[in-house]
Amino acid sequence: MSAVGRALPPHYASQEQLIAALRDLWATKHFNLERLEDLHRNVQVGGRHLALPLEEYPALATFQQRNDAWIRVATELSEKVAREALARAGLTPKDVDHVFFVTVTGIATPSVDARLVNRMGLRDDVKRTPIFGLGCVAGAAGLARAADYLRAFPKQTALLIATELCSLTLQREDLSIPNIIASGLFGDGAACVVLRGAEAKATGPRVVGSRSVFYPDTERVMGWDVVDTGFKVVLSAKVPQLVKEHIRGNVDGFLAEHGLTRKDVRHWVAHTGGPKVLEGFESALELEPGALERSWRSLKQVGNLSSASVLFVLGETLEEAGAKPGDWGVVMAMGPGFCAEMVLVRW
Repeated sequence: MSAVGRALPPHYASQEQLIAALRDLWATKHFNLERLEDLHRNVQVGGRHLALPLEEYPALATFQQRNDAWIRVATELSEKVAREALARAGLTPKDVDHVFFVTVTGIATPSVDARLVNRMGLRDDVKRTPIFGLGCVAGAAGLARAADYLRAFPKQTALLIATELCSLTLQREDLSIPNIIASGLFGDGAACVVLRGAEAKATGPRVVGSRSVFYPDTERVMGWDVVDTGFKVVLSAKVPQLVKEHIRGNVDGFLAEHGLTRKDVRHWVAHTGGPKVLEGFESALELEPGALERSWRSLKQVGNLSSASVLFVLGETLEEAGAKPGDWGVVMAMGPGFCAEMVLVRW
């Protein structure tokens, strides 16, 4: 992994501003407004960046209007993070052999990665793999799939772009607890990772291995119901419990395959799934205080960015952790399926 680019839309609203806007929206529906405020404050998010100015959201009445906005902003953000990541890696768009693009908050055909070819001047023989539907786990899963590809083509360079505009999926007529929680937790942002094969003079930590874990009969734990107005969130209260029940055994088994234990891991890069999810990671894995400090900080500053969130934490880890040659790290995320993805890296 040579570099990580990160970008947030320019429009920002504090949690208090968002609470006020939603109070105005839902007050006429006799919703328990105090409960709304409690749920929003419990997710410990200070504010979020939004795809559009806050005052433009009421005009988005249909799925098409929301998705058209998604295509426009997602393409702009994706180009921005891709250019930033390439510049950090000392590369140009012509150096890119394969683009992996992950999202769960909008749909486009041609996909966003295709729309970047002309905008960025990518080669006309660039390979593209758009991936939809993995949700929060897609940042880690995308890293794993890109690394798998580069093992087959060790001289090549790949981009992983994760772009999520969660604010454009909000269902204003849905007064369910999952939708209220989602309206307080999820934010908008994009990230791009440059990965290079073993023969491409790569810098930074290398991906040593990965593991995917699917939990049987958990399809209704997290995801979307696709309704006339767009994506209606499915979000079960079981998520933190699944983390506590499974992640320790998953991580221990994965590390054991590589002759390692948790004590060998110096850097933990965890998806910012929410306070209860991060607490579940900390307790189940018996992590030292501060081990997930960057994940907690990212959650509080920008919210859960779905697939992009773990890549935001990864970028901050590369810049701030003071990693030394030989250090081990684990990138981990969970998402719809319900499933987990773990990626082992070494500096």
